[in-house]
Amino acid sequence: MDITSPTAWRRTDADGMAVASFVMGLIGLLLFNLVFGPCAIILGGLALARGTGRRGRALLGITLGAADLLVLAALVTADQSVIWQFGA
Repeated sequence: MDITSPTAWRRTDADGMAVASFVMGLIGLLLFNLVFGPCAIILGGLALARGTGRRGRALLGITLGAADLLVLAALVTADQSVIWQFGA
């Protein structure tokens, strides 16, 4: 594969987006789920649209982003709070 071709750069960018989507989805489960959840979904979708070689990571990023938003919805429903913390 010729790394100087535009197609190779596009796929490399898509692979980076897939990994970023996965990482943001994981981080979003612990903090800032309102921000990281949608970002993970968007980056995962863009990575899939651009033909990433890391399709599994992009799909996991989308799934974790959706889980972030579900956690947020559960928190808002349970105690009308958008912040949660470990411990007290």
